[in-house]
Amino acid sequence: MGIEINKNGHEPKTPGRLANWFIGLYDVFGFIARFFREGFLPPYEFKELMRQCYEIGYRSALLISTTGFITGLVFTKQSRPSLSEFGATSWLPSLVGIALLRTLAPLLTGLIAAGKVGSSIGAELGSMKVSEQIDAMEVSATNPFKFLVVTRVLAATITMPILTFYTAMVGMLGALLNVSVNEGTSATTFFQSALESITFLDIIASTIKAILFGFTIAIVGCYQGYNSSKGTEGVGKAANSAVVTAMFLIFIEEVVCVQIFSLFNS
Repeated sequence: MGIEINKNGHEPKTPGRLANWFIGLYDVFGFIARFFREGFLPPYEFKELMRQCYEIGYRSALLISTTGFITGLVFTKQSRPSLSEFGATSWLPSLVGIALLRTLAPLLTGLIAAGKVGSSIGAELGSMKVSEQIDAMEVSATNPFKFLVVTRVLAATITMPILTFYTAMVGMLGALLNVSVNEGTSATTFFQSALESITFLDIIASTIKAILFGFTIAIVGCYQGYNSSKGTEGVGKAANSAVVTAMFLIFIEEVVCVQIFSLFNS
C-alpha cells in the first residue's frame, strides 16, 4: 500500500491527541443530539421499550436487593458507636433514612446498574455491530438507532428512579433489623423516625440524580457498543469502556448534584 502524498510532496499530518479528543467529543454530543432528535418522533417502539424496562429491572433486582440490605445493616452498625457516645442512638433511624435517600441509594443503584446494565448494553450492541446485524436492520427499512438505542436509554432513564427507591426501602429494612435487635425499636417507630426528617427536596433530588445516572449509563453503553469495531476484541472493549466511563461520570455527576442541591438546603 502506497503512502499518500499531498500537493507539496509531504505526507499528510495525522490528527494529534488533542484533535482526536475533540473529534471524539463531537461524536459523543452528536450521538446524544441524535437521541433527542429521534427519541420523541414517531414511530414509537413501545413494545421494545417495555421489554427493555423489564430486562433492566430484572438484571439488577437481585444484586440491588442484596447490596441495599447489607448497606443499611452495616451503615447502622457502624454509626451506632459514634452516636452512643453522645447518648443519641435514637437518632439512628433518622440518620439512616437521610443518608440512604440523599446519597447511598442513588449512588449504589447507579454503580450496580453501570456494572450490570451498562456492560450488557455495550456488549449486546457491540456484537450486533461487528456481526453486521445493525447494517442488516438498515437494509430492511428499520431504524436501528430508534429500535436499539432510544428504547434502551429511555428504559434506563425510567427504571433507575424505581430501582433507587427500591434500594432505599431495602436498605431501611436492613437498618430496621439492626435497630430492632439492639434497641428493640418497633417497625412503626423506626419508620416514623426515619421518614419525618426526609423533605420533599430530598425526594426530588434523589429522583433527579437517578434519572441522570440512568441516562448516563445507557447512553454510554449504547455509544460504546454502537461504535465498536475490530471483531470480538471490540465487543470486549466496548463492554469494559461502558462500565468504566459510566462509573466515572456517575461520580462526577454526584459531586455536581450535591453542590447544587446543597444550595437549596442552606
